[in-house]
Amino acid sequence: MKKIQSINAAEEFLKEEAGEIRHLRKYEEYLIVFIGVAWALFQLSLPSFLILDSTKVRAIHLAFALAMLYLNVPLIRRPTKYFQFLSAKDRIPLIDYILAILGVLSALYIVFDWDGLVMRAGTPITRDIVIGITLIVLLLEATRRSIGKFLTLIVVFFTIYAFTGPYLPYLFAYKGVSLHKYMNQIALSTEGIYGIPLGVSASIVYLFVLLGAMLDKAGAGKFFIDMAVSLLGKYKGGPAKAAVLSSGLTGLISGSSIANVVTTGTFTIPLMKSSGYPAKKAGAIEVAASVNGQLMPPIMGAAAFIIAEYVNVSYLSVIKAAAIPALAAYFTLFYVTHLEAGKLGLKGLSKENIPNFKKTLLNGIHYLIPILLLIYELVVLRHSPELAASRAILILIVIIFYQEIRKDYKKNQKINPIIILKDSFSIIGDGFVRGSRNMMSVALATASAGIIVGIVNMGIGGMLSQIVEVLSCGNIFLLLIITAVVSLILGLGLPTTANYIVMASLTAPLIVVVGASYDFIVPLMAAHLFCFFFGILADDTPPVGLAAYAGAAIADADPIATGLQGFFYDMRTAILPFMFIFNPDIILHNINNWFLALLIFAMTTVASLSFAAVLQGWLLIKIKWFEAVVLLISSLILFNPEVVKNLVPLEDISKYYFYPIGLLLILIAYTSQKMRMEKINE
Repeated sequence: MKKIQSINAAEEFLKEEAGEIRHLRKYEEYLIVFIGVAWALFQLSLPSFLILDSTKVRAIHLAFALAMLYLNVPLIRRPTKYFQFLSAKDRIPLIDYILAILGVLSALYIVFDWDGLVMRAGTPITRDIVIGITLIVLLLEATRRSIGKFLTLIVVFFTIYAFTGPYLPYLFAYKGVSLHKYMNQIALSTEGIYGIPLGVSASIVYLFVLLGAMLDKAGAGKFFIDMAVSLLGKYKGGPAKAAVLSSGLTGLISGSSIANVVTTGTFTIPLMKSSGYPAKKAGAIEVAASVNGQLMPPIMGAAAFIIAEYVNVSYLSVIKAAAIPALAAYFTLFYVTHLEAGKLGLKGLSKENIPNFKKTLLNGIHYLIPILLLIYELVVLRHSPELAASRAILILIVIIFYQEIRKDYKKNQKINPIIILKDSFSIIGDGFVRGSRNMMSVALATASAGIIVGIVNMGIGGMLSQIVEVLSCGNIFLLLIITAVVSLILGLGLPTTANYIVMASLTAPLIVVVGASYDFIVPLMAAHLFCFFFGILADDTPPVGLAAYAGAAIADADPIATGLQGFFYDMRTAILPFMFIFNPDIILHNINNWFLALLIFAMTTVASLSFAAVLQGWLLIKIKWFEAVVLLISSLILFNPEVVKNLVPLEDISKYYFYPIGLLLILIAYTSQKMRMEKINE
């Protein structure tokens, strides 16, 4: 009973994130399903046959998100003594119907009167201003309901700053904006709400989120878990290793760390606890694995596509840059679970608790087809992400029909077309609605973050960057620390994508400029990935860390302790952004040689393993202080061999020749551990 309550509590976190809060009457449920399916069909039609300009696509995308939000999420989530209709969860109050309609109309105004807005650009009339204000207010209220008040407050702060700039002290002074300029930039053009972030959400992100939701509804999540347990369950700390692998696989198709925790954690966390992991550590391992799922291409928490737009590179270039850090982070977490198992003296699962690998693979291999097709379309055929995702979804729809035919035949030894059609369309419809629900927060976050981007582009960006530069004293190291800390703080209240957009707009260009002032070249891609990585890590950072709360609920552990333990595990990820800033080879910047890329990947991974061993205080046995020093020096050399090269008066020798020094130091530490262990065992 307690286990069921824990799982239900975790699922509540997921439902709240997806906006699935109200339990509605039948006709209201049908309305939500109709809007969700219509949104999915609209998005699926764009890469294939429906031709619309980007502004109309963004406006319609936002209109769907606003309608879904106001019909799904009440004004007040917790019941109150007064104004109970504002927190109603058993019906949709009249006020929310009105707000949904107003939201749709105000979002679509830019479509209805686009020609007029273009003709009077910069000189909006009263109607434009009234509708623009209506859109901004409704968007911010929808954002507050969807992801909390933090992003709304930040937007309000930036807006107030934009208007009060001329009256502030010298350091913070800014020339300010007029109401006409503000409205024209933010709500009546493609520079604010309808800017690049919402454009990427509308054209690409939705389809990838939809693919993940449909795979989950079809049963792929359980397949990934069973596969991971069948492969790794028998080894020392097997359940934890299976949690890492299954979360990594789920991360391929899920852009949400909370969804990842709930999908895989309901199975892996109890398994970890049963094999001997303390509740806190079982929850923390799943949280750390799920949070890192947002690093895994192709979705990367929806930010990969926005990074591509901001840095003005192809989507494949982002995947290439993120590949080594993402894989190194996962391999290292895998190793951390091994070290924890060693410290706790744990063994693997018994044979009867491990699924048969061959049977599991044959029963679910069809789930891999859409993923492999997606990779083939992106990497080999070089099709656009939206086209690749839409084709993968269409193939998945065919696979769902095949799955239901096979299931019906195995059960009844015959095929009933009516039941097959009913079950197949039910899975597809549920996937469409879940995908639309999951996209509400992403669409609203990108639209709201677009307001901040629009304000920054009106001139505030330079002023804020100057303030940050003054605070960092022009020191690249201090600037990186400030960026990391602010990203973690913002991440307490912002989803990953919005966090990245805000920080990338303010600090990514500044990191490049400050680095250049010291003759230190920082690739723009590295600066953007730095902001992205620390935005992700906030998902398990106390005191908020919703992923940690979900994991703690399943593990029946203290959420703060679980979050702290998860963040401690994630320190091995936190070191990577600093390393690829100072050694862009890690993100394969200007690296096009396969052998060299594999060498860098291997050395980066070994460096991460060495660093993780120091953090855990364990290699073969407990690490002594001098062994920790040796391992830390080896990590630094393997992360950035340029450090040793700068100490050697040989300019013609390649820095890669210094990798063996780092490996030798690890061997020395390992030998020391081996000798001490043998002495203990005597």
